[in-house]
Parts: sequence; structure tokens; C-alpha cells
Amino acid sequence: MRLIPAKTTAALAAGLAAIAVLYLSASALVAKPSTPLSGPTETRVSVVPITFDRDDPTKTRFGKLIYRGGLNLFARSVHFGGYSAMALDPTGTTLLALSDAGSWMRATLEYDGSRLASLSNVMLGPILDKDGSPLRSEAEQDAEGMALLSSNTNSGSALVSFERDHRIMRYPFTPDRFGPPNGTIPLPKAARAMNANQGLEAVATIRSGRMEGTVVALPEYLRDRAGNLIGWLIGGPSPGAITIRRLGGFDITDAAGLPDGGLLLLERRFRYSEGVKMRIRRISPADLKPGKLITGETLLETDDLLNIDNMEAIAVHRAQDGTTVLTLMSDDNFSAFQRSLIMQFTLP
Repeated sequence: MRLIPAKTTAALAAGLAAIAVLYLSASALVAKPSTPLSGPTETRVSVVPITFDRDDPTKTRFGKLIYRGGLNLFARSVHFGGYSAMALDPTGTTLLALSDAGSWMRATLEYDGSRLASLSNVMLGPILDKDGSPLRSEAEQDAEGMALLSSNTNSGSALVSFERDHRIMRYPFTPDRFGPPNGTIPLPKAARAMNANQGLEAVATIRSGRMEGTVVALPEYLRDRAGNLIGWLIGGPSPGAITIRRLGGFDITDAAGLPDGGLLLLERRFRYSEGVKMRIRRISPADLKPGKLITGETLLETDDLLNIDNMEAIAVHRAQDGTTVLTLMSDDNFSAFQRSLIMQFTLP
């Protein structure tokens, strides 16, 4: 066992205490917009490139993933931030993201080779209610997950999961409009047990194989008697409840379908004493069936000694060379102490 010098231990303790103070104080500096956007608005986003390992910028291998680059995003609009759901087109160049404050963002991702370089053509707009007006109440605005029903991020339709007012709605969208919704996905009776702020955090669709088209709905934190996480397969050939083994106190923040018919889970753990942690798990197509306790394969698990924040959104696309690219975004909670990050990894 390696002994840690007293000075180092004290420094670590001071660092953890500082993190706790920042997160405790953040609620006092949250600037969540009080009124929704009235319509689509062009917005300029500035970026600062980030490495995943601050101490070793040359390092690219993390867990079972390869880091492709990332950006810290800045914009003057009060409506920029809170991104909890996202999707990319098959080329990985057009981004559609949803904020938990009831707005959407569309942008073009610019690359330097395979590395993210900037965002251009950024447009923000309101998520619309059934009557065509912007969502207004905080309970209705809290979008947390999105699954495209077509591969186009400019025009098409998507399923959107909301917590607080728990629901999954089908939204048609165009380049300058998101909604009104034109359908809903019925939730199982067990969904009534979800807490207000720990409800439907993720929605995804199975993209191929026997379960193609099945909707996967996952609460952030709904447990069975053994402490494992409960979710649902909706529609498809084998609908029903699924159980995901809860590992290390992590909770689900998003999910995305894989090209092979499997699923990616993005998970988070936060404690004031240790800061924030992130994990990505891969679930094989064979494991996606009711009644099975699913563990999956951990692709990456890290704490905030590496360059993460409150990572809440994940999307998958295939690069031109055939590699599977994972894109992640963070929810800054509209807090001065947190960041809007976007980063990409590949599966070797």
C-alpha cells in the first residue's frame, strides 16, 4: 500500500471541501431563464478546446474508449445551457440538443480532421406545447431525453422524455420549429412511483436486430427491492420491465441506441465529499429482454480529476472510416460554477 504524505492528504481534503462549497453555493447563482424564447434566435457560440486529461494532453486512451477531442462552450444568451438530451445526424455534423429549460439548439459541428473544432450556424428556439405556444412551467419544460425517429436532425420527428411532469411525447420538427407534439407514448403503471426530480431521464430506440424499433424508457432513479434500477421496453416484440444492476451508487442520465442493436448508458454519481463521477456502460442486444438482470460492460468510469462536468447527454453516429463515435454533452444547470462541455470518443 502506498502511503500518501500528510501535505498531499490535506490538499486533497481542501480540494474536496472546495468542490462541496461550490456545488452548495451554485443554487444561489443559478440563472435559469424565467421566460421562454418567443421563437428561433441565432446565437454565437465561442469555444475553448479541452483535453480529457489536464495533466497529459497527449493521452487519448481512457478505459476502453479513445478520446477524439472536446470543447468548452460559451454564449451570451441566457437561454444557452442546461443541455440534457442530444442527437446527431449520420455524418456527425448537425447537432440537435434539448435543454431542461424548455428550449432546443441546432448547430453545425466543425472538425479539424477528426477533432471537434467549433460550432457554427447555432440556432436556439422554444419547445412548443400542444397549443403551439412555448412550454412555460418548469414542470413541463424539463426535457431530459430524446430519440430520433428518423436519422435527419433538420426535419423529422423525435421522442422526448420529460421528468417532473412525467411523459414521453412525439415531436415533429423543422429547421426553425420544434413541435407542437402530435402523439404520446403510454407509460406503464409502475412509472407512477417515480419521484418528481428523478423521473424519465432517458429515452432511446433500438436501431437494428430483433428488437428494432423498441422504445427504451429509463428513469434516473427507480429501484426494485434489491436496489437495482428499473426501466421499460415499450412496443416491439418483447415489451416489459427491465432491471439494470446499480453499480457503485451511479444513476442513469441518458441512453443511446447502438448500430448493432445494443444500448449505451450514461451514468452519474455525485457526492459533496467526492465531487462528480461519470460512467458509460454498453448493453448487448442479447441482454435487452424483460426479466433479465442486466449488468453490461463498463467502457469508461472516471471522476472529475479528468475533464468532466455534469454529463447528461449522449449520442452515437458512425464516422466515415466506420468507427462508432460517442458524443457527450454536459448540463451546466445554468450555474456560474459549471460548464457546457461537448466531447467525443470512439469505440476501438
